[in-house]
Amino acid sequence: MPDHAPVVLYTTDPCSFCVRAKGLLSSRGVEFSEVNLSKDPEGRLQLARQTGMMSFPQIVVGDRLVGGWSELLKAEEDGHLEELLWPEAA
Repeated sequence: MPDHAPVVLYTTDPCSFCVRAKGLLSSRGVEFSEVNLSKDPEGRLQLARQTGMMSFPQIVVGDRLVGGWSELLKAEEDGHLEELLWPEAA
């Protein structure tokens, strides 16, 4: 069990941005659940309804949608990812 807010990474294949997002999270030691929707059209529709986004990856930390790769990278660079992962420490 991770000591941070749960992280869910919605991915598809092939997806270079999905690979980058997984790499960034892994390099920080962040555990995450991956939901690969490459062969799940209903799952894609559900994700689009939930997030309003059609692109991959989509990253959810706790109950907050971070967005895709560029939003994850920005959150990492400006320290916001840290706040999302460990809200009690913020």
